[in-house]
Amino acid sequence: MNKITITADGSNTLYNETIGEHYHSKHGALQESKHVFIDAGLKHVAASRKDISILEIGFGTGLNFLLTLAHAVAENLQLSYTGIEAFPLETTELKSTGYDQYVPQEIWDSLETNYLSALKAPVALLPGQQLFIPHTTLDQFQSDTPFDLIYFDAFSVQHQPEMWSDEIIAHTCSFLKPGGTFVTYAITGKLKRALKANGFSIEKLPGAPGKREMLRGTKL
Repeated sequence: MNKITITADGSNTLYNETIGEHYHSKHGALQESKHVFIDAGLKHVAASRKDISILEIGFGTGLNFLLTLAHAVAENLQLSYTGIEAFPLETTELKSTGYDQYVPQEIWDSLETNYLSALKAPVALLPGQQLFIPHTTLDQFQSDTPFDLIYFDAFSVQHQPEMWSDEIIAHTCSFLKPGGTFVTYAITGKLKRALKANGFSIEKLPGAPGKREMLRGTKL
């Protein structure tokens, strides 16, 4: 069982003892998710399209998905969401996060009810809103359909360096449409070089609390 930790903004995260790291920033799980993935990612893409396909690298606690689905419903977006997860949480762990308090009840209920099914196949949670959580590692993941937006939310390079290798970044970038967007909480020279080598333009944006900068890339 992963251990609950309360972060600086009052929201919970879980500590993954196998990796040796929390799933979210200790400076604020909720505000990091909103800042990096909703504000810099989803809202950026939604400015030009209403049907959005998202690939999340590291579904984890489901927080990014819950906030994404809540925004999609509120803004009448059509969402197809794929969240790769090699080590899915148990349903009891998912409930223990307390993230139900941050989204409308129907959003939480739709995830809780369909979580185990979504680990096996794509599921329609709400009208026009689809979720799939492939139970696989990133290097084994394949998709014939490219995505509009990638949330790269792997554990840090210090604790999971294999997820930030040039090969894995290239593999991840191959799933993005031309003109698509890549967002992550991290920004390093190595990551910038890897993205540029795969045909991306790079933006440095202000980071979430606890981080000076974050990265957004556009596939040219």
